[in-house]
Amino acid sequence: MAPTGLPYRSRHTARPPTGERWHHDAVTHARQHLTRVVAHRGASEDAPEHTLAAYRKAIEDGADALECDVRLTADGHLVCVHDRRVNRTSNGRGAVSALELSDLAALDFGSWKTRDAAGGPRVEEPDWEHRPEDREATSVLTLERLLELVADAGRRVELAIETKHPTRWAGQVEERLLVLLKRFGLDAPASREDSPVRVMSFSARSLHRVHAASPTLPTVYLMQFVTPRLRDGRLPEGVDIAGPSIRILRSHPAYIERLKRTGRQVHVWTVNEAADVDLCVGLGVDAIITNRPRAVLDRLGR
Repeated sequence: MAPTGLPYRSRHTARPPTGERWHHDAVTHARQHLTRVVAHRGASEDAPEHTLAAYRKAIEDGADALECDVRLTADGHLVCVHDRRVNRTSNGRGAVSALELSDLAALDFGSWKTRDAAGGPRVEEPDWEHRPEDREATSVLTLERLLELVADAGRRVELAIETKHPTRWAGQVEERLLVLLKRFGLDAPASREDSPVRVMSFSARSLHRVHAASPTLPTVYLMQFVTPRLRDGRLPEGVDIAGPSIRILRSHPAYIERLKRTGRQVHVWTVNEAADVDLCVGLGVDAIITNRPRAVLDRLGR
């Protein structure tokens, strides 16, 4: 991840002339081929990840889409939490899957971000001060509330939902997700191209469950590395979109070109550096997932 607080513009001005020309070429290419900007856990460099504050900031910044991770609580609610345990991002402890929504609602999911920004040390389970006046900004966020936020955005905002596995709830995660999407009329789009929602996962089995239940809902197979059986550009059965890490792009740009030749869309995570944005655009990437949506939009000339 890029160091926080370092503006893109300062990196840009420090580049040699060839880098300047490449940036202008990249911007031109980006305008011809719209590269969507996806806010990773919201505008998570500016606000605590997965909080309402982070997603509101991403919408204000102009992000084309929001990305979230979902986990199932002990009483069957889908909440936006990345880690298996709440220790890192809250003042509590324990596995999300073993806690009820009321347990999570009592925790502070935002103060750790303020502590980091102030330069204080991050410890696993600090004794944070609870701030009831900031409850909306720091409370656990349910997927239902995030869907409501998107519905009220006043413009099209897409949503990329990542199912986290393994988990004790296994296929119940996908079942509950599809039930919730159905309540918002998002579970069975007329076509994959029209869908404002897509489901992502590192688990091919998770995506297979989604595809079997809703064939027109787009799916993204996330990859930390490329397995030998997928090096020719294939993806797991029923998957529409490749989701490689930025490390894959840097090390194996030919693989991205191979995916594009087979007609696959490519959504890349997590892109925070200006040079990586340019690399994505030059390779024809369809979506950039970033902690810094406003900075990436600026880099793309939007």
